[in-house]
Amino acid sequence: MAHAYTPGLRVTEAAVIRKRRILPIQGTVLVKVGQKVTAGDVVARAEIPGKVHTLNIVNKLSIEARETKRHMKKKETEVVKKDEVIAENNPMIKWFKTQVTSPIDGTIESVSDVTGQVLLREPPQPLNLHAYIDGTIVEVIDREGVVVECPAAFTQGIFGIGGETSGIIEPVAKTPDQNLTPADILPSHAGKILIGGAHASMPVIRRAIEVKAAAIVIGGIHDKDLREILGKDLGVAITGTEKIGITLIITEGFGSIPMARKTFDLLVGKKGRKASCSGATQIRAGVIRPEIVIPADSAAGLAAADGERQGMKPGDPVRIIREPMFGRIGAIKSLPPDLTSIPTESHVRVLVVSFADGSEATIPRANVETIES
Repeated sequence: MAHAYTPGLRVTEAAVIRKRRILPIQGTVLVKVGQKVTAGDVVARAEIPGKVHTLNIVNKLSIEARETKRHMKKKETEVVKKDEVIAENNPMIKWFKTQVTSPIDGTIESVSDVTGQVLLREPPQPLNLHAYIDGTIVEVIDREGVVVECPAAFTQGIFGIGGETSGIIEPVAKTPDQNLTPADILPSHAGKILIGGAHASMPVIRRAIEVKAAAIVIGGIHDKDLREILGKDLGVAITGTEKIGITLIITEGFGSIPMARKTFDLLVGKKGRKASCSGATQIRAGVIRPEIVIPADSAAGLAAADGERQGMKPGDPVRIIREPMFGRIGAIKSLPPDLTSIPTESHVRVLVVSFADGSEATIPRANVETIES
């Protein structure tokens, strides 16, 4: 039988992580291959063109369009200051003189004798691209970006919101099934990546934002709280650009769901270590997972690169991702090769999962994801 592969969450103590950091437009790369960088270092920079403003000189000066350039005090490409005179008429009676001033600090982009309009552009805005993780530059992509590599512990969540951030790992929950309370969040948690247990309520998240925590990693959250945080229902687009004051990573699902023991133990074991994390999630084509990257002190004992993921096999840990057992974690007991009829009357390939309490269930393979290590 051809082996089956189910994409899943990675939870691993040791991996080589490579991050491709690319500018949205071409710019300048500021680092070299072999250079050591930290998460906050700027590795590339570009300039986003400023906003364009239009001035109708014909109307303002009561002239014909073909006379526009003749009445300009400033030429194309010249820099202007806000309220500086850029055009004026020359009436016979000086009291009727009219002047046009610039509404912005910027540059004269173009002057048209056809339309009688002048385009002014605001100064470009610098766009800095950060390394995101502590590591080494292993590739430079000319005018576009770099690839950063580091040996690290690595874990993924199933959903997240908020952008990239970094901070010190700080366990808050004592057990993976603990629900956080606002009292658990302290002023000393400012800038920290907080590791919770089963659930974080809206008051907990508000408190974390108040103390300026960098991120919360939690087993579950109620969907109504997510709507309140975002101020709207979540669509199908990629997350990660939300400006909510914190990054939130959910490792298990919606509701109060204990964090997987393997994930919890890995994160708690890294207390006091610097980590980088991102809430960016895309659940359709081109799956993107929220993640926590905890750079290692050295590459000793790590493979040079991640190997190819093989098919599922007995003993592999899996998480059920559909009802009625959504969020439960178990291990594959067997992989029956034949198609099996399920209640929907479809015939699909299934697997048998055993749980920690000794129970078993036969589940369609599409309803589970492997927890990679």
